[in-house]
Amino acid sequence: QVQLVESGGGLVQAGGSLRLSCAASGRTFSSSVMGWFRQAPGKEREFVAGIIWSGGYTFYADSVKGRFTISRNTAMNTVSLQMNSLKPEDTAIYYCAARFRAIATKASDYDYWGQGTQVTVSS
Repeated sequence: QVQLVESGGGLVQAGGSLRLSCAASGRTFSSSVMGWFRQAPGKEREFVAGIIWSGGYTFYADSVKGRFTISRNTAMNTVSLQMNSLKPEDTAIYYCAARFRAIATKASDYDYWGQGTQVTVSS
């Protein structure tokens, strides 16, 4: 049973930084693609960043390129999202997700989800 548990959300001022972490368990993740998504009130869940577990290839939404960095720690089975230069429009619930197939950026293509962690950026 795959389990994903996010941590690290909070309240930060615009221009600040936060680091989110996702602890993954329940099976080997060597064949997985891990993603971070976010959902603001009244909006659809959107892709933020992804990483191929084996090899570490990363991919990002245009809105966060140059500000956010996704990484994984294969020994600890964790995936992190370092968020810098945060903007009020980054405010959302952030979710960690996993799939065991090719790269994808649609939320509906991911099979496993964490419970989410709130990120609030004040202006």
